[in-house]
Amino acid sequence: MTWREFRQLPLVTLLLSATLAACKPASDEAAATGTPPMDVSTAAVEPATVPRTFDLPGRLASTRVAEVRAQVSGIIQERTFEEGSLVSKGDVLFRIDPAVYRAEVDARTAALARAEATRVQAQRQSERTETLLEKQAASTAQHDIATAALRQAEADVASARAQLARARIDLDYATVRAPIAGRIGRALVTEGALVGQGEATKLALIQQVDPIYADFNAAASDPSPLADRASGRESTEVRLVLPDGTLHGDAGRLLFTDVSVDPGTGQVSLRATFPNPKVALLPGTYVRVRVSQGMLPGAVTVPAQAIQRSSAGVAQAFVVGADRTVALRPVRAGALTDAGWIVEEGLKAGETVVVEGFQKIQPGMPVNPVPWKGARTASASQQP
Repeated sequence: MTWREFRQLPLVTLLLSATLAACKPASDEAAATGTPPMDVSTAAVEPATVPRTFDLPGRLASTRVAEVRAQVSGIIQERTFEEGSLVSKGDVLFRIDPAVYRAEVDARTAALARAEATRVQAQRQSERTETLLEKQAASTAQHDIATAALRQAEADVASARAQLARARIDLDYATVRAPIAGRIGRALVTEGALVGQGEATKLALIQQVDPIYADFNAAASDPSPLADRASGRESTEVRLVLPDGTLHGDAGRLLFTDVSVDPGTGQVSLRATFPNPKVALLPGTYVRVRVSQGMLPGAVTVPAQAIQRSSAGVAQAFVVGADRTVALRPVRAGALTDAGWIVEEGLKAGETVVVEGFQKIQPGMPVNPVPWKGARTASASQQP
């Protein structure tokens, strides 16, 4: 065709030719160019009997929380702990100026000694009047007065002893100690601050995080079997799914279910406890609590690597068809088990999915399926 003949062709014909060339299948292009299909590792979608699990949203909470407060007033002289460290029960945290309280102890000690001396004198006077009364050298009224003076002196001694004990307690409160063992946060006051002046000033916060609680909610129809497990009548496995999708290393156990249902949500509160020896779990973290309820036969499973997420957050998998071309199919994945991901929707048993090599393929491309030899479960961090 000459250039003049080409210029005389209608514009519609040229556009139609360009469109047909652009829509030419990748398989036809590969056949035309002689490029061999890409090798991809594939695995069959298999039914398996897996644990029946469901994830419930929850939040971590401390086992114990103690607010460290000043029980006496004074100037903070020293802070003896490192912020964010672990402390034991009874560890010294702050020291308040003890001069006033030490002087008070000395004054109460002197008052007790004076009361003791008065009691000794009253006791001797009472014994003397009793002897004179026997000899009829003293009246009954004098004996009654001496006896009353002795009892009053004994009461004064008891009062002085109690005031001395109170002064010693205040002196001891000048040394602020940890009420529980746990992890202490930042100091809320510094050296030189006046605390306890008219109120119990908050100095720091200690949280016990080993073990740690996970509080979560379940539908009102679920608590009855969970309550049996919480009471120990039926065993169950409770796992913690962290925000990044990984599982906490140690399994937990259910503690209790609440006694009432929230009328606004129709849910009931539950609590589980998990070991936390490395303090890797922090209070306030949002997590998912995975509760197991028996076994699920015939579940459709695929290897962990076969499920990926699109940029829009949709779980999807490459499926190899009978003509060895791949199609991208959205799926709905459940929990990750030892048999792989449970696929609730989107795949059927017997189909073939791509496990490795999907980074270099596109929908509609021909592939060369190669049996995958890896383990069906990989890392839970690849959660879809």
